[in-house]
Amino acid sequence: MLGLRRRTVIETSRLTLRLPQHSDYRAWAGLREASAGFLTPWEPAWSPDHLSRRAFTGRVAWAARVEADGSALPLFLIRRADRALIGAITLDHIRRGPAQAGTIGYWIGQPHARNGYMREAIEGLCHHAFAKMDLSRIEAACLPDNAASRGALEKCGFKYEGVAQAYLQIGGRWRNHVLYALLRHDRRGRTGAG
Repeated sequence: MLGLRRRTVIETSRLTLRLPQHSDYRAWAGLREASAGFLTPWEPAWSPDHLSRRAFTGRVAWAARVEADGSALPLFLIRRADRALIGAITLDHIRRGPAQAGTIGYWIGQPHARNGYMREAIEGLCHHAFAKMDLSRIEAACLPDNAASRGALEKCGFKYEGVAQAYLQIGGRWRNHVLYALLRHDRRGRTGAG
């Protein structure tokens, strides 16, 4: 059929990374609500309707649109063993031309943290970005005291590049973030977060 485009699906050893679907609403809202205390210290403030079906419907439409136009790739992490939605990862702000770069952001539900799932998802998405999308650079930013996020990035080969002052509003105030990047052909060796 003409006009139909295959949606991106990335398989890792334990996960399927795919675009959100309308049928994911209950699992997504339940996981986000149950993990709110775990997630909100690291995320921008949730809108009052964050967990509503209407907001989720908009999220699904946005995901399909940005995947189709190539500006972002928002994916849910589905554990293959039981088909449970355990988190999400997005390759956003995709820049073509001389940059060939994008930025990742991610979250995982509290019950699934510290099991290596996010590392697996980051590695799978970065491999896809380099091998299938021909990107050259993947960037990430997190709060300096988010040891779990920093550890996941560093274990995936991301290198510390510096600090972005007042990068995002978290908890109602502008917060500095540490910046990391992974290059397709990285010859930098280890870098330390001074």
